[in-house]
Amino acid sequence: MIIMVIIFLVLLFWENEVNDEVVTSTLEHLHVDYPQNDVPVPARYCNHMIIQRVIREPDHTCKKEHVFIHERPRKINGICTSPKKVACQNLSAIFCFQSETKFKMTVCQLTEGTRYPACRYHYFTTEGFVLVTCDDLRPDTFLGYVK
Repeated sequence: MIIMVIIFLVLLFWENEVNDEVVTSTLEHLHVDYPQNDVPVPARYCNHMIIQRVIREPDHTCKKEHVFIHERPRKINGICTSPKKVACQNLSAIFCFQSETKFKMTVCQLTEGTRYPACRYHYFTTEGFVLVTCDDLRPDTFLGYVK
């Protein structure tokens, strides 16, 4: 009986761990902040969002740079129907899609720390054309932006 309880708890924990990874890997979860979170101290926006969204490298190190897009998810999804279809750099068999309009973004750049969650970021705001890959007419991966 005790073994069955242990197996149940292990399976329950494992299932939750897998589901957490799926949720945190979507483009919307990782890169979209609309409307923009109202962090009491704007200088701490990046530190707050990186922790809240559990944004890190697969080996649990701090990301050197991360971008949050401040636009409606519907508009971001529309990038996949954009006529601005271009060959992706370093991904020769895949096409990238570029937004037709510039989006407001916050760029977070690592200033100190190496292991998550001990990461500290500096931020700046910018506007740019967003580059994504698409899967079934939905943005799949954020590749960057062009000013």
